Amino acid sequence: MPATLATWNINSVRLRIDLVLDFLAEYRPDVLCLQEIKCQNDQFPQKELAEAGYAHQAVHGQKGYHGVAIVSRLPIAETTSRSFCDIPDSRHVSVRVDFGRGPVTLHNFYIPAGGDEPDPEINPKFRHKLAFLAELKDWFDTEDFVSRQVIVGDFNIAPHENDVWSHRQLLKVVSHTPVETDALDDLLARRPWTDLVRQHIPLTQKLFSWWSYRSKDWDAADKGRRLDHVWSTGDVAPYCSGAEILRAFRGRGDKPSDHVPVMVRFG
Repeated sequence: MPATLATWNINSVRLRIDLVLDFLAEYRPDVLCLQEIKCQNDQFPQKELAEAGYAHQAVHGQKGYHGVAIVSRLPIAETTSRSFCDIPDSRHVSVRVDFGRGPVTLHNFYIPAGGDEPDPEINPKFRHKLAFLAELKDWFDTEDFVSRQVIVGDFNIAPHENDVWSHRQLLKVVSHTPVETDALDDLLARRPWTDLVRQHIPLTQKLFSWWSYRSKDWDAADKGRRLDHVWSTGDVAPYCSGAEILRAFRGRGDKPSDHVPVMVRFG
């Protein structure tokens, strides 16, 4: 049977739990990875999600900020989390899960946004983002990432010119500056990883997963960016049979997230 994996920056899981439950009821992914849950572990809506069929849960929360979680209909094991740059933010959680071809390690990341000014000398948030990416590169170079790995999450970088609404106008905007896109491209080439979404949706097609709250009519303006990603090691990629970004969820409900779910299928 095919298995599905989704990733979604929900921007407060407690505020948007009804939206999450609607998504789970409609699409029934086998595994959902959430970022920016913005709650501590004991505040996570474990009961509601378990009642929806997602009893297997790995939560790495933080008071009011960040936080990541994995909820699953499939059994999970070996839950771990890691901090980066000697900063105890909750930006990573991983589990072992079997999508039907043997166990893989699934990593859920929330990479720092980087603030507004793309200059590490004057913006400590941007400096933190670049340091986080450098530490990821060192980790990806280890034997841990040789095979059977899937990484997902809000990477806060739109790497390709068709991952943003205007390549030219965003070259000096955090998330699409050359120093960031080069760093992400370097990460992608480490093993090499495969961008599972772009494996199925060509780079010639504009593709977004985030639209700013600042736009009065996000749909008409369509000034989006593809910040949310699903990658795998090369041995896993051939079993990915499809991918989609669920744009409609940007307009769902009274208080949608500014991100939408990204889904891949393994068959």
